[in-house]
Amino acid sequence: MKKIIAFILLSVMIILSGSNSYVYAKINTSKPEFDDAIPVTAMSEPKLELASPAAVLMEGSTGKVLYEKNKDERLKPASITKIMTLLLIFEALEKGQIKLTDDVTVSEHAASMGGSQVFLEPYEVQKVDTMIKCISIASANDASVAMAELIAGSEEEFVARMNKRAKELGMNNTNFVNCTGLDEDNHYTTAYDVALMSRELITKYPQISNYSTVWMDTIVHNTKKGSTEFGLTNTNKLIKSYKGITGLKTGSTSVAKYCLSATARRNNMDLIAVIMAAPDTKTRFMEAAKLLNYGFANYSIYVDDNKDVNPEPVRVVKGVSDYVKGKAGNEFKYLCDKTKSADKIRKEVILYEKIEAPVKADDKIGEIVYYYDNEKIGSVDILALTDVDKAGFMDCFAKILKRFFVAHK
Repeated sequence: MKKIIAFILLSVMIILSGSNSYVYAKINTSKPEFDDAIPVTAMSEPKLELASPAAVLMEGSTGKVLYEKNKDERLKPASITKIMTLLLIFEALEKGQIKLTDDVTVSEHAASMGGSQVFLEPYEVQKVDTMIKCISIASANDASVAMAELIAGSEEEFVARMNKRAKELGMNNTNFVNCTGLDEDNHYTTAYDVALMSRELITKYPQISNYSTVWMDTIVHNTKKGSTEFGLTNTNKLIKSYKGITGLKTGSTSVAKYCLSATARRNNMDLIAVIMAAPDTKTRFMEAAKLLNYGFANYSIYVDDNKDVNPEPVRVVKGVSDYVKGKAGNEFKYLCDKTKSADKIRKEVILYEKIEAPVKADDKIGEIVYYYDNEKIGSVDILALTDVDKAGFMDCFAKILKRFFVAHK
């Protein structure tokens, strides 16, 4: 009996001591490294002749730029500024700071906005949902400022948040001075930056298309003068003519000329075509459609939801449990150009040999590595399904006893 007790105590001490220099090991000895960007085999430069000074075509899920022309040239954005305004509105909705049914009281400042507007009057009250409709369909400056004041207390504070969000998205050539797009000194952005904020809006909040694809609608003004109906008409003509269109926003002023961020979805692929400073309204729609047509004709999206992956449990060192199960962190997307076949994509599941407790749910315990032929093209993390706490002395003692008695049955 003394030998048994001595063996058990020695085993517990070994388990608890561990090695301070322990590092994660993997079944294979080399850890695959990948850039966050999903690569695409370079195609010849598309033969697209555009009259507009600046343009970008981007694929939404990967952020890959498929075509560019002066993408970083700083230009006046006009009302496509409101893409950022709408993004902050939907983020406030998601955080619960506001609700679609909340009342919005129009200030004198908001009602004084010129340019495109829905002629809101001071102290008029509208719902948040109505204001989003006015901004998306009619590009209403007065509704934009009213929402800015609701969310941030003032337009100035809201604009500061717009610029902060722009920096977070990597919009390094953008500076907003207002939330409407009215021409002011030092208010500028680029075709690439517009694509970035458009991508964030349509991928995080696809419900924006419920507003941005409406061709005509009405709102009701309830003021001291009584109730009057006001018609809203969308200025994005692609809504009526382009297959798969999902939005997004037009803009024009005498200085900015004609701008457009056009988004469309076909076969699970979202494309964003940005046109800046087009010479006329017909050109911006024609050239945006040309970019979208090019993208849909030459690219496709490979999607793997990883539902077929059921990884083996990974051993846990110094944990209350000996193993932890895992799951694929998310789906994998790869942008294929017309020279590639999705049949040549394969994947390999690679798990850590062991992991040291404590383990938190969603900690990385491996990855699914994707290859095109023999070229690594990306990966998806395998995440722990549950927490595994660090074992104490009694936990280890109980485990040793269990193993001993099982071995001696």
